[in-house]
Amino acid sequence: WGVREGGEGSEMAATVTQSLGLSLGAGLEMGLAAAAGTESGLNMATETKASGQTVEQFLVLAKQVRGAALEELIRQLLEVPGIYVFGEFLEMPNIQELMVGPFAQSYQLLTLFAYGTFSDYIANAANLPELSAAQKNKLRYLSIVTLADKLKCIPYPVLLQELEMKNLRELEDLVIEAIYADVVHGKLDQRNQTLEVDRSIGRDIRSQDLSVMAGTLQDWCNGCDAVLAGIEDQIGRADQYKEHQLKVKHQVENEVSNLRKTLKATTGTATQEAEQNLMDSREPPVPEELRQGGKKTSKVKGLRGSGKIWSKSN
Repeated sequence: WGVREGGEGSEMAATVTQSLGLSLGAGLEMGLAAAAGTESGLNMATETKASGQTVEQFLVLAKQVRGAALEELIRQLLEVPGIYVFGEFLEMPNIQELMVGPFAQSYQLLTLFAYGTFSDYIANAANLPELSAAQKNKLRYLSIVTLADKLKCIPYPVLLQELEMKNLRELEDLVIEAIYADVVHGKLDQRNQTLEVDRSIGRDIRSQDLSVMAGTLQDWCNGCDAVLAGIEDQIGRADQYKEHQLKVKHQVENEVSNLRKTLKATTGTATQEAEQNLMDSREPPVPEELRQGGKKTSKVKGLRGSGKIWSKSN
């Protein structure tokens, strides 16, 4: 391959690229420039989008190099922004060959970036290669993703401890860069000193974690079945209540109809009585004098008649 084991890292990567006839292009160059030290999170996000196609280019290179050239490729892979999953690289046979031998530390570091956190690196720093500034930031981004999977509101003290940072300003700058790089989406709550995470990218999954995921999904399915059964029960109760209310409605309507008929009949009788009373009230009343005069006349006649009878008998 025309690569010297003891050569400089940049010369090694350039030699490998030329010998394969492949160029990582402007995207990789921008990524490596950012890895060397980018001052703005917004610029880093722009460079990340520009270097999105470099994943395939790294995969092509990783399939055709071995030894020191592959180690240098892994170093560049862990520095370039925009690449945060490494499962495909770990599955490559030539990368798995690095597990044993002089380049085992590079394989372990790649595994750490795939599944671990910055605190894991600090715990095993003696057995791992030293990280560049870009690699540290990248691993810290991935550590924030791991924390976001457990907590949606991450307190600043937790972030400071997990990311091995002591300056609050540097922590906020790092989180802002991670947000601009589309690693996490959320906002900083400076009053409560928390990072509120809306969503984040996904990370690589270990094969032994699949059973845990399957169990979690099964629990979720069971919960959905329970909710569905509860909804169906509520629907049944609602139907029964509806039927009961319809019966009550019909009963009330019948009662109202009967009351209307009763009121109509009662109203008709009352109307007739009112009309009769009105007619009676229209007849002229008999004067009181006529009533009394009639009575006196009848008495006088009676007396006169009786007088005549006594006279005849005499």
